[in-house]
Amino acid sequence: MSYSYTVWLVKMSEGVKIHPTAEVSERAAIGKGTKIWHHVHIMAGAEIGEECILGKNVYIGPKVKIGNKVKIQNNVSVYQGSEISDGVFIGPHVILTNDRNPRAVTNAGALKKEQDWNVGKILIKYGASVGAGSIILPDVTIGKFAMVGAGSVVTKNVPDYGLVFGNPAKLHGYVCICGKRIHQINKGIYECSQCKEKIRI
Repeated sequence: MSYSYTVWLVKMSEGVKIHPTAEVSERAAIGKGTKIWHHVHIMAGAEIGEECILGKNVYIGPKVKIGNKVKIQNNVSVYQGSEISDGVFIGPHVILTNDRNPRAVTNAGALKKEQDWNVGKILIKYGASVGAGSIILPDVTIGKFAMVGAGSVVTKNVPDYGLVFGNPAKLHGYVCICGKRIHQINKGIYECSQCKEKIRI
């Protein structure tokens, strides 16, 4: 199904396109050429780079930082404490969390406030991909060009070019910049059978 650009609210000076149903805080920063689709919610203090695409029902929490040319698919939740570098792909229904020990109330039974917990951090580095339905726990770094398989629960750091999947996600090899598996041809040197790229791990 295609949509005419007449459905967009367009900030002509920046080339930013925001669907009329989206809620974008006036205190969020949106880079040039970024497209924000239906029912997206972007909170105050969020920073989104240039030429990004945010699909339907995406939630971007306060102070989240997103680089340039990032693709975030439908129904993704990115909570405060997350930083997404340039060129990252986030598949549909992914959740980036920020609390390993969540509670609604304190020990005394009072509703928790912002000062009652510490925000966990997530960093996703350049060119990485996170597969559909995955959950990333806080205090985790996903390396550059790493790939997280669909439906994974990531509890530990993922190395550059690492291929992880499962619950909990475990390392099952390495992938090329093009996304295909790579194989070791020498000590520390891997090669892609698809594009012949050589990568040092």
